[in-house]
Amino acid sequence: MIKRGYPSMAATIYGVRSFFLLAAIVILFYGRYGGATAATRGYIKYKDPKAAVEERVEDLLTRMTLPEKLGQMCQVDRFNFSFFPPATRHEIFTKYLIGSVLSNPYDTGASPSKRVVEVNTMQKLSLSTRLGIPLLYAIDAVHGHNTFINATIFPHNVGLGATRDPDLVKKIGAITALEVRATGIAQAFAPCVAVCRDPRWGRCYESYSEDPKVVNMMTESIMEGLQGNAPYVADFKTKLAGCAKHFVGDGGTVGGINENNTVADNATLFGIHMPPFEIAVKKGIASIMASYSSLNGVKMHANRAMITDYLKNTLKFQGFVISDWLGIDKITTPPRANYTYSIEASINAGIDMVMVPFQYIEFLEGLTKLVNGGYIPMSRIDDAVRRVLRVKFSIGLFENPLAEETLVSEFGSEAHREIAREAVRKSMVLLKNGKTNVDKVIPLQRNVKKIVVAGAHANNMGWQCGGFTLTWQGFNGTGENIGRNKAMQLPTGKTRGTTILEAIMKTVDHTTEVVYAEEPNQDTSKLHIDAAYTIVVVGEAPYAETQGDSTTLSIAAPGPDTIRHTCGSGMKCVVVLVTGRPLVIEPYLDTIDALVVAWLPGTEGQGITDVLFGDHPFTGTLPRTWMKSVTQLPMNVGDKNYDPLFPFGYGIKT
Repeated sequence: MIKRGYPSMAATIYGVRSFFLLAAIVILFYGRYGGATAATRGYIKYKDPKAAVEERVEDLLTRMTLPEKLGQMCQVDRFNFSFFPPATRHEIFTKYLIGSVLSNPYDTGASPSKRVVEVNTMQKLSLSTRLGIPLLYAIDAVHGHNTFINATIFPHNVGLGATRDPDLVKKIGAITALEVRATGIAQAFAPCVAVCRDPRWGRCYESYSEDPKVVNMMTESIMEGLQGNAPYVADFKTKLAGCAKHFVGDGGTVGGINENNTVADNATLFGIHMPPFEIAVKKGIASIMASYSSLNGVKMHANRAMITDYLKNTLKFQGFVISDWLGIDKITTPPRANYTYSIEASINAGIDMVMVPFQYIEFLEGLTKLVNGGYIPMSRIDDAVRRVLRVKFSIGLFENPLAEETLVSEFGSEAHREIAREAVRKSMVLLKNGKTNVDKVIPLQRNVKKIVVAGAHANNMGWQCGGFTLTWQGFNGTGENIGRNKAMQLPTGKTRGTTILEAIMKTVDHTTEVVYAEEPNQDTSKLHIDAAYTIVVVGEAPYAETQGDSTTLSIAAPGPDTIRHTCGSGMKCVVVLVTGRPLVIEPYLDTIDALVVAWLPGTEGQGITDVLFGDHPFTGTLPRTWMKSVTQLPMNVGDKNYDPLFPFGYGIKT
C-alpha cells in the first residue's frame, strides 16, 4: 500500500509516550487509507510529466488492483461502445476498466470531427476512473487511413516496394500518421513487415517484397514517418504509436496458405523473416502483433520461445506484444475449443494485450481465475501491464489524452494526394514496350482522334484500391453505397479520388474521343478500328487475408476475354494490370504490345497516366519475381532453379 508523509504531531504528543504510540498508529492508518495532508496530497509521481517514464510506470503499477491491471491487457471493438445503451457501454471503462479500443476493418469511418468527439467521449470515461489511466485507441492504417472515406489512399506495400524510394515511404508514413491523428486515434496497426515468399498468399500485397533487404529498407523508413525518429513517438500531435506485424514468418507459410505453418530453419528464420522485426525494435516500435500462423508447428500466439525468449529477452523489446483479432482463440483447433487454455497459453507465452474484441467479460473472468489460481504468475501480469503503461507514458498519452480537431484540415489534403500520386507513378513497372525494339508504344500520344479504354478495372475506385479500403475486403465501385446505415456513420458521397478512366480523360487532348468499353466483345475492335490504340485495364477483384489465397493466380473474369477481344486485332494494345501480386500473363503476352503493372495504386489514378503519356519516366522495378506459371512456386530471387518470366528487379526505364 502507499504510505504518505505527514507534518509532525510533536507539539501535541511530545513527552507523552502512550500518546506517541497512538499517533504512530493513526499516522499509519491514514497514510495507508488516504489521509494525506495538504503538503503531500497534491503530488503523485505517475502524474508528474517531469518524472522518468520508468519511475512513473512503477509508481502507477504499485497502485493498481488486479482488475485495473487486467483491464489494461484487454482491447475491445468500438462497436461495444457505440451500439449499446449508455449505462452498458459506460461500464466498459468504468466497471471493466478496459485500457484499449480498436476500430475493426468494417468500421467505415465517420467524418474526422465526429470520430474525434467519440474518441474523446470514451477517453473521458477512462479518465474518470480511480487512477485515470487514459485509453489507447488503435486502427488499421495500412495504406493511408484506409477505413475512413475521403482519406488519402496510397498504393499498397507491394507497389511501394517497386519504388525503391525510402524517402518517399517515410513521407507516406508521416502523412498516414497525420491523417490518423486528425481523427483522434493514437495507434495504427502498421507497418506490415512480412516478407512474402509465395504470391499465392492472400496477404502478399501487404508485403514490400520477397527480398528482405527491400523490406528492411522500407521498414526503417515507414517507421520514421509513423513514429518519428525517436523511441515510441517523437511528437504525439502529429505522430502515432506503430505496430510491426505479424511476428514472425507469416509470409513463409507452406503453399502460401494464410495462417498456415511456416517451416523454417535458422538460416531462413533469422536471415529472411526476422530482420525487419529486429530493425523495428531498434527503431523503438511501440508494439508488435503476433501472427495467426505457426512456426515449425507451434502457434505463434503460444510461442514463448519466440515472443518472450527471443523478442523480449534477446532483442530487448520494450513495447507490448498484442494478439491479432481473436488470435488467442485460434491457438486450438477448432477455435475456442478450450478458451481457458488459450488464455493461459497466450499470456504465459508473452502476449501482453489481447484483441478480444467482443467477449471481453468472459476473457477477464477467465484471466482472473487463472491468476488467482496460480496458473499465470503475477510477475507475468505485471510485465504485461508495465509494457502497456510504458507505451502510454512514452507517447505522451497521459499529458495529452484528449484529441483535438486542429488537424482536420490536413485530412485528405491536396498536398497529401500529390505525394500519393508521386507514389503511384514511381510504383508503375513497365514489363513490355513494343513487340520489337523499334516499335515502342509508350509514351502514348495524347493528341489523337480516338482511343478505346477497355475493362471494368478502368473505372472502379474500389478495385484499384484493393482490400483494406473502407471495409476489410475492399469495395466495388465508388464506395457511395457502403455503410449508409447509421451504424457506419458514413457521410454522403463517393470516395474522393481519380479512377484510371477519369485520369485518361483528363490527360488526352480535349479533341480526342475516348470510348469506354467496360466489357468488350468480339465486335468492339471492328467498331473502333479507327482508334489509335486501346488501353486495357484488367486484374484482380479486391480481397484480404484468407479470401485472397489463390492456387491459380489467374486474371479475374472477364479479364482474359477483355484481352482477347481487344489485343491482337490490329490496334496497338496496352495492358495495365491492377493487382496485388504477379498473375499468370504469359499466355496473352504475344498479343500485347505494351504491359504495365499498376499494382493496387489507391485513389490517385492520375499517377498512372503521368507515366503512360510520358509526363514522367517509368522508374519502378519488380519487388517480386514474376513466374511463368504457378507450378514454379514458390520461386524467389537467389533460388537454384530460377526461371522466371520477368526476374526480380526487372523494369524497363523510359
